[in-house]
Amino acid sequence: MTTSQAAISARNLSLTLGSDAAPVEILRGIDLEIANGETVALLGPSGSGKSSLMAVLSGLERASGGTLEVAGQDFASMDEDALAHARRGAIGIVLQAFHLLPTMTALENVATPMELAGEADAQDRARAELEAVGLGHRLDHYPSQLSGGEQQRVAIARAIAPRPDLIFADEPTGNLDAATGHEIVDLLFARRAETGATLLVITHDPELAEHCARVLTLGDGRIATDTAA
Repeated sequence: MTTSQAAISARNLSLTLGSDAAPVEILRGIDLEIANGETVALLGPSGSGKSSLMAVLSGLERASGGTLEVAGQDFASMDEDALAHARRGAIGIVLQAFHLLPTMTALENVATPMELAGEADAQDRARAELEAVGLGHRLDHYPSQLSGGEQQRVAIARAIAPRPDLIFADEPTGNLDAATGHEIVDLLFARRAETGATLLVITHDPELAEHCARVLTLGDGRIATDTAA
C-alpha cells in the first residue's frame, strides 16, 4: 500500500505528555496504515493508549514525534489551528458521552457545525441525516428530552452529515444498555457503509469488534497485534 492509497499512514508515531522533568510516554513508535474505506477496531486494556492514539490520528492532539498523514494531509507538521481546519468536514467523531450542546435541538446540533463550516444546505442535510438515523420525528427535541440511544443517534448524524472521509468512534456504546448498544452498532455500520467512509472504532466489546474487517490490539503504547477479523 502506498501512502496516497491510505486514509491513515503513521510511521514511528509517538506521544509524550507531562513535564520535561517527568515525561510520560503514551505512544511509543506506532507504525500503522489504514486503507480508504477500511473498518478497524482498536482494542486494549485501560491505559494502553487507545484514546490517545485516536486523538492523535483525528487531529485532536499533536504527536510528539514521527510522521502522520491523514486523508492526504500532513498532520505531523500542523499546529492546532491548522489541525482544526483540516478536521472540518473531513473527520467525524462519535464519543461515548455524546457531547451534544444542551441548549440546541437535535436539528441544531447536527446543522450548526456544517453552518460554521460554510455549508449552504446545512439544515437540509442535517434533517435528512436525522431522518436516516430514525429521528425525523425528534428534530426539535433538546438532548434532555432524548434517551441515551437517541442522543447517540444524534451524535452519529452529526458526525456523518458532512460526509467525512474518516469516522472515529470512541466507545460509542459505552453509556448504553446492551439492546440499545446493538441498535447503535448496526446503525453506525449501516451509515458508514452507505457513505463509504473509513471507520476506526475504539471498544472493549468483542461483538462490536467483529463488525470490523480488521482488529488492532494496543499494549503499552504499541500495536501488539494486527489481524483480519
